Amino acid sequence: MFRAPTAPPRNAPTQKTPPQKTSTLKAPTLKALALFGLALLASPTLAWGQSAPASDKDQFLEECSACHLAFPANFLPMESWEVIMANLSDHFGEDASLSSDAMTAIEGYLIKHSARSKSRAFRGFDLATAPPLRITDLRWFKHEHDHEVSRAAKKRAGSMSNCQACHKAADRGYFDDD
Repeated sequence: MFRAPTAPPRNAPTQKTPPQKTSTLKAPTLKALALFGLALLASPTLAWGQSAPASDKDQFLEECSACHLAFPANFLPMESWEVIMANLSDHFGEDASLSSDAMTAIEGYLIKHSARSKSRAFRGFDLATAPPLRITDLRWFKHEHDHEVSRAAKKRAGSMSNCQACHKAADRGYFDDD
């Protein structure tokens, strides 16, 4: 015979059960961590103590900053980066050719992090046929620098593309001078 559980009498002392600790990680997260750990163990590259392949951003920073400041990808639209990357054998007068793997990785990074093509910053440019190739040609750049930067500062910098002459943390993506 089935008996329903009875409630304790009203005046009976209640016994508090201690709160149970719950894991802050959810099951999918734990699964992902376990799979990642297995992948690390199974990877021949990592198993032999060699470093993992560089990320696309690391590759971009390494290759581009070897010659100049690696300008933030969001300074130009996708169309500009596609043209720049397609003409690395004549990169502003220099041969900046890359291996096909490096080219694919860097172009992918630049396009993924590029500025929105519909941004007001690119008004006046026909992005389909003649996208801007120089950041210094952009309206926002001219607005920020034409009246604000003295001739002496421009002369010391040597070129308006030498951001680090005035923006000491430009290599880390900081351009505010306040």
